[in-house]
Amino acid sequence: TKLKVTMVAWDRHDATVITAVNNFLLKVWNSSTGQLLHSLSGHDDEVFVLEAHPFDPRIVLSAGHDGNIFVWDIDKGTKIRNYFNMIEGQGHGAVFDCKFSPDGQHFACTDSHGHLLLFGFGCNKYYEKIPDQMFFHTDYRPLIRDANNYVLDEQTQQAPHLMPPPFLVDVDGNPHPTRFQRLVPGRENCKDEQLIPQLGYVANGDGEVVEQVIGQQTNDQDESILDGMIRELQREQDLRLINEGETLPNPPLNRSHSVNGG
Repeated sequence: TKLKVTMVAWDRHDATVITAVNNFLLKVWNSSTGQLLHSLSGHDDEVFVLEAHPFDPRIVLSAGHDGNIFVWDIDKGTKIRNYFNMIEGQGHGAVFDCKFSPDGQHFACTDSHGHLLLFGFGCNKYYEKIPDQMFFHTDYRPLIRDANNYVLDEQTQQAPHLMPPPFLVDVDGNPHPTRFQRLVPGRENCKDEQLIPQLGYVANGDGEVVEQVIGQQTNDQDESILDGMIRELQREQDLRLINEGETLPNPPLNRSHSVNGG
């Protein structure tokens, strides 16, 4: 098998370079001379995560598709700690990314099953304040492209980055209480009535009717606050384009409309 490098990282002081190879070994090199200092074994699948400690040049973290997370001392070429991402009833989960906290006392990882794994010193009391399942209600909404090949949200015809902050829901799409909605950037100072999502029924791509968060409580004009915010954002964008002398893009055909909440 032809050897391929899957990931490269420098230590915090740039004295060494760490490479991950598709034979599942990690190699530590002197960055000035190119001398091989250590070969680190432990992984049994490809490694795509190498993360240097934020201030200690001896410490490097690696993680891969085997579900293993290793903390290494690259000065000694030894393993400090090993964690295995076993998911009950599903086997192991491949680890896709890891990052240290700025103080180097914690690190977070994400896996192939949508989990966020938090490791560090102390207790987990702080994290027990939030629900186990947190998704944005827009996470799996379909996208379309307009005449200029820009991506739009299919339901609202709005560029995703211009849409108002989403709601937090569980894996089944049920909204979390208002105290959790304030965790979303942009919703910290919202009133309670602006944090209660409105649910409705829409047809998905397979023709099945599913329940979906479609807006917020309605105002006197029976228009959801969310739709009003989106309309205002679109109006401001159109005015800006007109002032800049640009031609407005043609709206996509078959424009979909919001359904009334249930």
